[in-house]
Amino acid sequence: MPLVSVVMGSQTDAPLMQPAIDTLKELGIEHEVLIISAHRTPEKAREHGISARERGIEVIIAAAGGAAHLPGVLASWTTLPVIGVPLPTSELKGIDALYSIVQMPSGIPVACVGIGGARNAALLAAEILGLKYDKIRGVVEQYRRGLGGS
Repeated sequence: MPLVSVVMGSQTDAPLMQPAIDTLKELGIEHEVLIISAHRTPEKAREHGISARERGIEVIIAAAGGAAHLPGVLASWTTLPVIGVPLPTSELKGIDALYSIVQMPSGIPVACVGIGGARNAALLAAEILGLKYDKIRGVVEQYRRGLGGS
């Protein structure tokens, strides 16, 4: 059963989100990958947010470019942690998406990584899961030790 739901607004976002998917695989974290548009399929977004917890999802990673409504829309329908990934898909190179995600109204928080920060979103999701799952915490600690330093 997946613990993380990786959601993006369009199939064209997939290459930008591949680092998150690869990182979750590398860490051995079960996940799902879905295409849900906050604009084109709002009812699907609503249903995903409402049903995520009962399906065993514990963290949602939501990526979007431009107006970047997807992370906020999903956060409005769940109390699970939502990590937003602003994508550099517009003429503004992701600044618009970054502002959209970090400027959520009070009461509906969305965590946000840097523009194009898919890998960090997966690592943050793993750290959140590591609060509950010792095995995941151990894998994250091992990963961090392997980063080295300069």
